[in-house]
Amino acid sequence: MFENLADRLTQSLRNVTGKAVLSEDNIGETLREVRLALLEADVALPVVKDFVAAVKQRALGSEVASSLSPGQAFVKIVQAELEQVMGVANEGLNLSTEPPAVILVAGLQGAGKTTSVAKLARFLREREKKSVMVVSADVYRPAAIKQLETLADEVGVTCFPSDTSQAPLAIVDAAVKEARIKFADVLIVDTAGRLTVDVDMMDEIGQLQKALNPVETLFVVDSLTGQDAANTAAAFNKALTLTGVVLTKVDADARGGAALSVRSVTGKPIKFLGVGEKTTALDPFHPDRIASRILGMGDVLSLIEEVEQKVDRKKADKLAKKIKKGKRFDLEDFREQLQQMNNMGGMGNMLEKLPGMGNMAQIAQAQVDNRSFARMEAIISSMTPKERRNPDILNGSRKRRITQGSGTQIQDLNRLLKQHKQMQKMMKKMKGGGMEKMMRGLGGMGQPPGGGFPFQ
Repeated sequence: MFENLADRLTQSLRNVTGKAVLSEDNIGETLREVRLALLEADVALPVVKDFVAAVKQRALGSEVASSLSPGQAFVKIVQAELEQVMGVANEGLNLSTEPPAVILVAGLQGAGKTTSVAKLARFLREREKKSVMVVSADVYRPAAIKQLETLADEVGVTCFPSDTSQAPLAIVDAAVKEARIKFADVLIVDTAGRLTVDVDMMDEIGQLQKALNPVETLFVVDSLTGQDAANTAAAFNKALTLTGVVLTKVDADARGGAALSVRSVTGKPIKFLGVGEKTTALDPFHPDRIASRILGMGDVLSLIEEVEQKVDRKKADKLAKKIKKGKRFDLEDFREQLQQMNNMGGMGNMLEKLPGMGNMAQIAQAQVDNRSFARMEAIISSMTPKERRNPDILNGSRKRRITQGSGTQIQDLNRLLKQHKQMQKMMKKMKGGGMEKMMRGLGGMGQPPGGGFPFQ
Protein backbone atom coordinates (compact mmCIF):
# COMPACT_ATOMS: atom_id res chain seq x y z
CA MET A 1 0.00 0.00 0.00
CA PHE A 2 1.43 3.40 -1.12
CA GLU A 3 4.81 1.73 -1.84
CA ASN A 4 5.90 4.16 -4.57
CA LEU A 5 5.11 7.24 -2.50
CA ALA A 6 6.72 5.75 0.61
CA ASP A 7 9.92 4.92 -1.30
CA ARG A 8 10.20 8.38 -2.86
CA LEU A 9 9.47 10.28 0.36
CA THR A 10 11.79 8.25 2.58
CA GLN A 11 14.55 8.64 -0.03
CA SER A 12 13.98 12.42 -0.17
CA LEU A 13 13.93 12.82 3.61
CA ARG A 14 17.01 10.65 4.11
CA ASN A 15 19.11 13.54 2.79
CA VAL A 16 18.16 15.78 5.72
CA THR A 17 17.64 13.26 8.55
CA GLY A 18 21.25 13.32 9.74
CA LYS A 19 21.93 17.03 9.17
CA ALA A 20 23.23 18.94 12.16
CA VAL A 21 22.08 22.24 10.66
CA LEU A 22 19.25 22.88 8.21
CA SER A 23 19.44 25.85 5.87
CA GLU A 24 16.90 27.34 3.49
CA ASP A 25 18.90 25.78 0.64
CA ASN A 26 18.89 22.15 1.80
CA ILE A 27 15.26 22.44 3.01
CA GLY A 28 14.28 23.86 -0.39
CA GLU A 29 16.13 21.07 -2.20
CA THR A 30 14.41 18.39 -0.10
CA LEU A 31 11.00 19.97 -0.55
CA ARG A 32 11.45 19.96 -4.32
CA GLU A 33 11.96 16.21 -4.10
CA VAL A 34 8.94 15.88 -1.82
CA ARG A 35 6.84 17.94 -4.24
CA LEU A 36 7.83 15.68 -7.16
CA ALA A 37 7.09 12.56 -5.09
CA LEU A 38 3.59 13.82 -4.29
CA LEU A 39 2.85 14.83 -7.88
CA GLU A 40 4.03 11.42 -9.14
CA ALA A 41 1.68 9.85 -6.57
CA ASP A 42 -1.16 11.73 -8.33
CA VAL A 43 -1.92 14.00 -5.39
CA ALA A 44 -4.01 17.01 -6.44
CA LEU A 45 -1.82 20.03 -7.29
CA PRO A 46 -3.53 22.48 -4.84
CA VAL A 47 -2.99 19.94 -2.05
CA VAL A 48 0.71 19.59 -2.97
CA LYS A 49 1.21 23.37 -3.01
CA ASP A 50 -0.45 23.89 0.37
CA PHE A 51 1.42 20.96 1.90
CA VAL A 52 4.86 22.10 0.72
CA ALA A 53 4.17 25.69 1.82
CA ALA A 54 3.07 24.56 5.30
CA VAL A 55 6.13 22.34 5.77
CA LYS A 56 8.50 25.09 4.56
CA GLN A 57 6.99 27.68 6.89
CA ARG A 58 7.37 25.43 9.92
CA ALA A 59 10.81 24.10 8.88
CA LEU A 60 12.31 27.60 8.63
CA GLY A 61 10.92 28.58 12.03
CA SER A 62 12.27 28.15 15.54
CA GLU A 63 10.73 24.65 15.78
CA VAL A 64 13.64 23.20 13.78
CA ALA A 65 16.35 25.77 14.51
CA SER A 66 16.14 25.18 18.29
CA SER A 67 15.99 21.40 17.99
CA LEU A 68 18.96 19.25 19.05
CA SER A 69 18.27 17.08 16.00
CA PRO A 70 17.07 19.37 13.19
CA GLY A 71 16.83 16.56 10.61
CA GLN A 72 14.55 14.50 12.84
CA ALA A 73 12.49 17.59 13.68
CA PHE A 74 11.99 18.21 9.96
CA VAL A 75 10.72 14.64 9.42
CA LYS A 76 8.30 15.11 12.33
CA ILE A 77 6.96 18.25 10.65
CA VAL A 78 6.42 16.34 7.40
CA GLN A 79 4.60 13.62 9.32
CA ALA A 80 2.40 16.13 11.17
CA GLU A 81 1.49 17.92 7.94
CA LEU A 82 0.68 14.61 6.21
CA GLU A 83 -1.71 13.85 9.08
CA GLN A 84 -3.20 17.34 8.76
CA VAL A 85 -3.84 16.84 5.04
CA MET A 86 -5.57 13.51 5.65
CA GLY A 87 -7.66 14.64 8.61
CA VAL A 88 -5.58 14.43 11.84
CA ALA A 89 -7.64 11.69 13.56
CA ASN A 90 -9.92 8.77 12.76
CA GLU A 91 -13.55 9.78 12.36
CA GLY A 92 -15.88 6.88 13.03
CA LEU A 93 -19.51 6.46 12.08
CA ASN A 94 -22.08 8.55 13.90
CA LEU A 95 -24.78 6.07 14.89
CA SER A 96 -26.18 8.01 17.86
CA THR A 97 -29.79 8.15 16.78
CA GLU A 98 -33.01 6.28 17.38
CA PRO A 99 -32.69 2.85 15.68
CA PRO A 100 -32.47 2.04 12.93
CA ALA A 101 -29.53 4.29 12.10
CA VAL A 102 -29.64 4.54 8.30
CA ILE A 103 -26.41 4.54 6.28
CA LEU A 104 -26.81 5.49 2.61
CA VAL A 105 -24.02 4.25 0.33
CA ALA A 106 -23.40 5.95 -3.02
CA GLY A 107 -20.71 5.69 -5.67
CA LEU A 108 -19.74 5.25 -9.28
CA GLN A 109 -20.27 2.06 -11.23
CA GLY A 110 -17.52 -0.48 -10.55
CA ALA A 111 -16.09 1.23 -7.47
CA GLY A 112 -16.84 -1.75 -5.21
CA LYS A 113 -19.95 -0.31 -3.60
CA THR A 114 -21.97 -3.50 -2.98
CA THR A 115 -18.92 -5.33 -1.59
CA SER A 116 -18.22 -2.33 0.67
CA VAL A 117 -21.80 -2.53 2.00
CA ALA A 118 -21.18 -6.16 2.98
CA LYS A 119 -17.80 -5.31 4.54
CA LEU A 120 -19.35 -2.47 6.53
CA ALA A 121 -22.20 -4.74 7.69
CA ARG A 122 -19.68 -7.29 8.90
CA PHE A 123 -17.58 -4.61 10.60
CA LEU A 124 -20.62 -3.28 12.49
CA ARG A 125 -21.85 -6.74 13.45
CA GLU A 126 -18.51 -8.14 14.62
CA ARG A 127 -16.66 -5.13 16.01
CA GLU A 128 -19.48 -2.84 17.08
CA LYS A 129 -21.89 -5.65 18.08
CA LYS A 130 -24.74 -4.10 16.09
CA SER A 131 -27.78 -5.81 14.62
CA VAL A 132 -27.54 -4.97 10.91
CA MET A 133 -29.95 -5.11 7.98
CA VAL A 134 -28.96 -4.36 4.38
CA VAL A 135 -31.11 -3.54 1.35
CA SER A 136 -30.39 -3.00 -2.34
CA ALA A 137 -32.15 -0.10 -4.09
CA ASP A 138 -30.26 -0.83 -7.31
CA VAL A 139 -33.13 -1.73 -9.66
CA TYR A 140 -31.05 -1.16 -12.80
CA ARG A 141 -28.69 -4.09 -12.34
CA PRO A 142 -30.51 -7.30 -11.38
CA ALA A 143 -27.24 -8.97 -10.43
CA ALA A 144 -26.66 -6.29 -7.77
CA ILE A 145 -29.65 -7.45 -5.69
CA LYS A 146 -28.56 -11.09 -5.90
CA GLN A 147 -24.96 -10.13 -5.12
CA LEU A 148 -26.00 -8.31 -1.94
CA GLU A 149 -28.22 -11.22 -0.85
CA THR A 150 -25.28 -13.62 -1.26
CA LEU A 151 -22.86 -11.34 0.58
CA ALA A 152 -25.35 -10.68 3.40
CA ASP A 153 -25.67 -14.42 3.93
CA GLU A 154 -21.86 -14.72 4.01
CA VAL A 155 -21.40 -12.00 6.64
CA GLY A 156 -24.39 -13.09 8.74
CA VAL A 157 -26.75 -10.11 8.43
CA THR A 158 -30.36 -9.77 7.28
CA CYS A 159 -30.99 -8.72 3.68
CA PHE A 160 -34.35 -7.06 3.03
CA PRO A 161 -35.75 -8.48 -0.26
CA SER A 162 -36.19 -6.21 -3.26
CA ASP A 163 -36.61 -6.64 -7.02
CA THR A 164 -36.25 -4.66 -10.22
CA SER A 165 -39.99 -4.05 -10.60
CA GLN A 166 -40.04 -1.79 -7.54
CA ALA A 167 -39.25 1.91 -7.28
CA PRO A 168 -36.13 2.70 -5.17
CA LEU A 169 -38.16 5.01 -2.87
CA ALA A 170 -40.73 2.25 -2.22
CA ILE A 171 -37.93 -0.25 -1.47
CA VAL A 172 -36.18 1.92 1.12
CA ASP A 173 -39.46 2.97 2.75
CA ALA A 174 -40.46 -0.68 3.24
CA ALA A 175 -36.93 -1.55 4.44
CA VAL A 176 -36.99 1.13 7.15
CA LYS A 177 -40.35 -0.16 8.43
CA GLU A 178 -39.05 -3.74 8.45
CA ALA A 179 -35.85 -2.67 10.26
CA ARG A 180 -37.98 -1.07 12.99
CA ILE A 181 -40.12 -4.21 13.35
CA LYS A 182 -36.99 -6.43 13.52
CA PHE A 183 -35.27 -4.03 15.98
CA ALA A 184 -32.25 -3.62 13.71
CA ASP A 185 -29.69 -1.16 15.04
CA VAL A 186 -28.43 -0.21 11.56
CA LEU A 187 -29.91 -0.26 8.07
CA ILE A 188 -27.39 0.03 5.22
CA VAL A 189 -28.86 1.06 1.85
CA ASP A 190 -26.97 0.09 -1.31
CA THR A 191 -27.78 2.33 -4.28
CA ALA A 192 -27.28 2.06 -8.02
CA GLY A 193 -23.89 3.02 -9.41
CA ARG A 194 -24.17 6.27 -11.31
CA LEU A 195 -22.21 8.88 -13.23
CA THR A 196 -21.99 12.48 -12.05
CA VAL A 197 -23.14 13.59 -15.52
CA ASP A 198 -26.35 11.53 -15.25
CA VAL A 199 -28.82 14.18 -14.01
CA ASP A 200 -31.76 11.78 -13.57
CA MET A 201 -29.75 9.30 -11.52
CA MET A 202 -28.29 12.08 -9.35
CA ASP A 203 -31.81 13.45 -8.77
CA GLU A 204 -32.95 9.97 -7.74
CA ILE A 205 -30.27 9.52 -5.09
CA GLY A 206 -30.95 13.06 -3.85
CA GLN A 207 -34.60 12.06 -3.34
CA LEU A 208 -33.52 8.89 -1.53
CA GLN A 209 -31.37 10.92 0.85
CA LYS A 210 -34.19 13.38 1.49
CA ALA A 211 -36.68 10.56 2.20
CA LEU A 212 -34.32 8.55 4.41
CA ASN A 213 -32.56 11.39 6.26
CA PRO A 214 -29.60 9.04 6.91
CA VAL A 215 -27.17 9.59 9.77
CA GLU A 216 -24.33 8.73 7.36
CA THR A 217 -24.04 9.15 3.59
CA LEU A 218 -20.85 7.42 2.48
CA PHE A 219 -19.29 7.84 -0.94
CA VAL A 220 -17.42 4.75 -2.19
CA VAL A 221 -14.59 5.53 -4.60
CA ASP A 222 -11.77 3.58 -6.24
CA SER A 223 -8.42 4.79 -4.86
CA LEU A 224 -6.65 3.71 -8.06
CA THR A 225 -8.19 6.69 -9.86
CA GLY A 226 -5.88 8.98 -7.83
CA GLN A 227 -6.84 12.65 -7.64
CA ASP A 228 -9.86 11.90 -9.84
CA ALA A 229 -11.26 10.08 -6.82
CA ALA A 230 -11.18 13.34 -4.86
CA ASN A 231 -12.68 15.34 -7.73
CA THR A 232 -15.51 12.81 -8.20
CA ALA A 233 -16.26 12.83 -4.47
CA ALA A 234 -16.40 16.64 -4.58
CA ALA A 235 -18.87 16.49 -7.50
CA PHE A 236 -21.11 14.04 -5.63
CA ASN A 237 -20.93 16.23 -2.54
CA LYS A 238 -22.68 19.00 -4.49
CA ALA A 239 -25.64 16.72 -5.21
CA LEU A 240 -25.63 14.94 -1.85
CA THR A 241 -24.65 15.89 1.66
CA LEU A 242 -21.81 13.43 2.17
CA THR A 243 -20.56 12.59 5.66
CA GLY A 244 -17.57 10.53 4.64
CA VAL A 245 -15.66 8.55 2.02
CA VAL A 246 -14.75 4.86 1.68
CA LEU A 247 -11.60 4.32 -0.42
CA THR A 248 -11.56 0.91 -2.10
CA LYS A 249 -8.75 -1.16 -3.67
CA VAL A 250 -6.19 0.54 -1.44
CA ASP A 251 -4.17 -2.68 -1.22
CA ALA A 252 -3.40 -2.30 -4.94
CA ASP A 253 -2.70 1.45 -4.73
CA ALA A 254 1.06 1.99 -4.82
CA ARG A 255 0.69 5.77 -5.27
CA GLY A 256 -1.64 7.07 -2.54
CA GLY A 257 -2.85 10.19 -4.35
CA ALA A 258 -6.51 9.63 -3.42
CA ALA A 259 -5.81 9.20 0.30
CA LEU A 260 -3.81 12.43 0.34
CA SER A 261 -6.28 14.45 -1.73
CA VAL A 262 -9.81 13.48 -0.67
CA ARG A 263 -10.00 15.38 2.63
CA SER A 264 -8.59 18.63 1.26
CA VAL A 265 -10.61 18.60 -1.97
CA THR A 266 -13.97 17.51 -0.49
CA GLY A 267 -13.76 18.67 3.11
CA LYS A 268 -15.11 15.21 4.01
CA PRO A 269 -13.18 12.62 6.04
CA ILE A 270 -12.07 9.24 4.75
CA LYS A 271 -13.76 6.85 7.18
CA PHE A 272 -12.74 3.44 5.84
CA LEU A 273 -10.22 1.76 3.55
CA GLY A 274 -11.05 -1.31 1.47
CA VAL A 275 -7.85 -3.35 1.61
CA GLY A 276 -8.77 -6.57 -0.21
CA GLU A 277 -11.52 -8.66 -1.74
CA LYS A 278 -12.57 -10.54 1.40
CA THR A 279 -15.49 -9.22 3.47
CA THR A 280 -13.08 -8.82 6.42
CA ALA A 281 -10.86 -6.45 4.39
CA LEU A 282 -12.18 -3.13 5.69
CA ASP A 283 -10.06 -0.92 7.96
CA PRO A 284 -11.00 2.27 9.79
CA PHE A 285 -8.92 5.13 8.37
CA HIS A 286 -6.31 6.50 10.80
CA PRO A 287 -4.41 9.44 9.23
CA ASP A 288 -1.61 9.25 11.81
CA ARG A 289 -0.98 5.57 11.10
CA ILE A 290 -1.07 6.03 7.33
CA ALA A 291 1.37 8.97 7.59
CA SER A 292 3.67 6.80 9.66
CA ARG A 293 3.57 4.01 7.07
CA ILE A 294 4.17 6.42 4.19
CA LEU A 295 7.33 7.66 5.94
CA GLY A 296 8.58 4.10 6.57
CA MET A 297 7.88 4.20 10.31
CA GLY A 298 5.49 1.26 10.29
CA ASP A 299 2.05 0.90 11.82
CA VAL A 300 2.39 -1.23 14.94
CA LEU A 301 -1.01 -0.25 16.37
CA SER A 302 -2.86 -1.56 13.30
CA LEU A 303 -0.81 -4.76 13.42
CA ILE A 304 -1.75 -5.27 17.08
CA GLU A 305 -5.44 -4.73 16.30
CA GLU A 306 -5.23 -7.11 13.33
CA VAL A 307 -3.65 -9.85 15.41
CA GLU A 308 -6.25 -9.42 18.16
CA GLN A 309 -9.05 -9.85 15.62
CA LYS A 310 -7.62 -12.53 13.35
CA VAL A 311 -5.39 -14.81 15.39
CA ASP A 312 -7.15 -17.67 17.20
CA ARG A 313 -5.92 -17.25 20.78
CA LYS A 314 -7.05 -20.71 21.90
CA LYS A 315 -5.09 -22.38 19.12
CA ALA A 316 -2.05 -20.22 19.89
CA ASP A 317 -2.14 -21.21 23.58
CA LYS A 318 -2.69 -24.87 22.71
CA LEU A 319 0.37 -24.95 20.42
CA ALA A 320 2.49 -23.09 23.01
CA LYS A 321 1.65 -25.66 25.70
CA LYS A 322 2.28 -28.56 23.31
CA ILE A 323 5.76 -27.32 22.36
CA LYS A 324 6.59 -26.50 25.98
CA LYS A 325 5.93 -30.12 26.92
CA GLY A 326 8.39 -31.23 24.25
CA LYS A 327 5.82 -32.70 21.88
CA ARG A 328 6.51 -32.66 18.13
CA PHE A 329 5.39 -29.83 15.89
CA ASP A 330 3.45 -31.87 13.33
CA LEU A 331 1.90 -31.02 9.96
CA GLU A 332 -1.50 -30.35 11.54
CA ASP A 333 0.17 -27.61 13.60
CA PHE A 334 1.94 -26.37 10.47
CA ARG A 335 -1.40 -26.13 8.61
CA GLU A 336 -2.89 -24.07 11.44
CA GLN A 337 0.06 -21.68 11.28
CA LEU A 338 -0.43 -21.29 7.51
CA GLN A 339 -4.11 -20.48 8.10
CA GLN A 340 -3.23 -17.89 10.76
CA MET A 341 -0.69 -16.28 8.42
CA ASN A 342 -3.23 -16.25 5.60
CA ASN A 343 -5.81 -14.60 7.87
CA MET A 344 -3.25 -11.87 8.55
CA GLY A 345 -2.89 -11.16 4.82
CA GLY A 346 0.44 -12.94 4.35
CA MET A 347 4.02 -12.13 5.33
CA GLY A 348 4.21 -8.92 3.27
CA ASN A 349 1.14 -7.45 4.96
CA MET A 350 2.63 -8.06 8.40
CA LEU A 351 6.11 -6.78 7.56
CA GLU A 352 4.94 -3.51 6.01
CA LYS A 353 3.39 -2.54 9.36
CA LEU A 354 6.71 -2.88 11.19
CA PRO A 355 9.03 0.16 11.42
CA GLY A 356 11.71 0.25 8.75
CA MET A 357 10.45 -2.88 7.03
CA GLY A 358 8.83 -1.29 3.95
CA ASN A 359 11.42 -2.66 1.51
CA MET A 360 11.53 -6.01 3.30
CA ALA A 361 7.75 -6.26 2.91
CA GLN A 362 8.04 -5.78 -0.86
CA ILE A 363 10.86 -8.34 -1.10
CA ALA A 364 8.85 -10.85 0.95
CA GLN A 365 5.79 -10.23 -1.21
CA ALA A 366 7.82 -10.89 -4.33
CA GLN A 367 9.47 -14.02 -2.97
CA VAL A 368 6.50 -15.54 -1.11
CA ASP A 369 3.59 -16.21 -3.41
CA ASN A 370 0.51 -16.20 -1.14
CA ARG A 371 -0.98 -18.83 -3.42
CA SER A 372 1.74 -21.17 -2.13
CA PHE A 373 0.01 -21.03 1.28
CA ALA A 374 -3.17 -22.42 -0.30
CA ARG A 375 -1.11 -25.04 -2.17
CA MET A 376 0.61 -26.19 1.04
CA GLU A 377 -2.69 -26.28 2.89
CA ALA A 378 -4.20 -28.43 0.11
CA ILE A 379 -1.27 -30.86 0.32
CA ILE A 380 -1.62 -31.27 4.10
CA SER A 381 -5.41 -31.67 3.80
CA SER A 382 -4.85 -34.56 1.35
CA MET A 383 -2.93 -36.49 4.00
CA THR A 384 -4.42 -38.89 6.52
CA PRO A 385 -4.36 -37.85 10.23
CA LYS A 386 -1.62 -40.44 10.78
CA GLU A 387 0.53 -38.95 8.00
CA ARG A 388 0.10 -35.42 9.40
CA ARG A 389 1.23 -36.59 12.84
CA ASN A 390 4.21 -38.50 11.46
CA PRO A 391 5.34 -37.34 7.98
CA ASP A 392 8.37 -39.68 8.16
CA ILE A 393 6.11 -42.53 6.99
CA LEU A 394 5.53 -40.83 3.62
CA ASN A 395 6.89 -43.19 0.97
CA GLY A 396 6.65 -42.95 -2.82
CA SER A 397 3.11 -44.36 -3.16
CA ARG A 398 1.76 -42.18 -0.34
CA LYS A 399 3.33 -39.11 -1.91
CA ARG A 400 1.78 -39.90 -5.29
CA ARG A 401 -1.66 -40.27 -3.68
CA ILE A 402 -1.29 -36.97 -1.79
CA THR A 403 -0.13 -34.96 -4.82
CA GLN A 404 -2.88 -36.39 -7.02
CA GLY A 405 -5.48 -35.57 -4.36
CA SER A 406 -4.22 -31.98 -3.96
CA GLY A 407 -3.54 -31.31 -7.64
CA THR A 408 0.16 -30.58 -6.96
CA GLN A 409 3.58 -31.93 -7.94
CA ILE A 410 6.00 -34.17 -5.99
CA GLN A 411 8.46 -31.27 -5.76
CA ASP A 412 5.74 -29.15 -4.07
CA LEU A 413 5.30 -31.85 -1.43
CA ASN A 414 9.05 -32.25 -0.91
CA ARG A 415 9.42 -28.47 -0.53
CA LEU A 416 6.65 -28.47 2.08
CA LEU A 417 8.30 -31.31 4.03
CA LYS A 418 11.61 -29.45 4.00
CA GLN A 419 9.98 -26.27 5.32
CA HIS A 420 8.21 -28.28 8.00
CA LYS A 421 11.54 -29.82 9.12
CA GLN A 422 13.00 -26.32 9.45
CA MET A 423 10.00 -25.22 11.51
CA GLN A 424 10.37 -28.32 13.71
CA LYS A 425 14.00 -27.46 14.45
CA MET A 426 13.04 -23.90 15.37
CA MET A 427 10.24 -25.14 17.64
CA LYS A 428 12.64 -27.52 19.43
CA LYS A 429 14.82 -24.56 20.35
CA MET A 430 11.77 -22.89 21.86
CA LYS A 431 10.96 -25.82 24.12
CA GLY A 432 10.41 -24.30 27.55
CA GLY A 433 9.19 -20.75 28.14
CA GLY A 434 10.23 -19.10 24.88
CA MET A 435 7.56 -20.60 22.68
CA GLU A 436 4.82 -19.97 25.21
CA LYS A 437 5.75 -16.30 25.47
CA MET A 438 5.81 -15.94 21.69
CA MET A 439 2.45 -17.64 21.15
CA ARG A 440 0.82 -15.69 23.97
CA GLY A 441 2.11 -12.58 22.28
CA LEU A 442 0.48 -13.69 19.04
CA GLY A 443 -2.78 -14.58 20.75
CA GLY A 444 -3.15 -11.48 22.87
CA MET A 445 -1.37 -8.41 21.67
CA GLY A 446 -3.58 -5.90 23.45
CA GLN A 447 -0.58 -4.67 25.42
CA PRO A 448 1.62 -1.78 24.31
CA PRO A 449 4.44 -2.44 21.82
CA GLY A 450 7.45 -3.80 23.67
CA GLY A 451 5.43 -5.85 26.18
CA GLY A 452 5.55 -9.38 24.78
CA PHE A 453 5.49 -8.24 21.16
CA PRO A 454 6.36 -11.33 19.13
CA PHE A 455 8.49 -9.68 16.45
CA GLN A 456 11.09 -8.14 18.73
